Amino acid sequence: MEEDFDDKKQRDYVNRRSIMDLGMGIIYTGMGLLMVFAAKVGLDAVFSEPFNYIFGGICLLYGGFRIYRGIRRNYYR
Repeated sequence: MEEDFDDKKQRDYVNRRSIMDLGMGIIYTGMGLLMVFAAKVGLDAVFSEPFNYIFGGICLLYGGFRIYRGIRRNYYR
């Protein structure tokens, strides 16, 4: 009985963390795309062009990592 409860608790934690990783990965990826294409969208007056590309690239990499981690769901191994 107690093992079933612990298994359910662990599955619930993995599901919550996976959903959070996927959601945050989508947000970071979207922000990275917005920064990379800021000149085409009309936001190029906010930051300089090299900063947009560098920060956008970092956001794309980190967003991709978060999406990968959310899909992989390898939290306890």
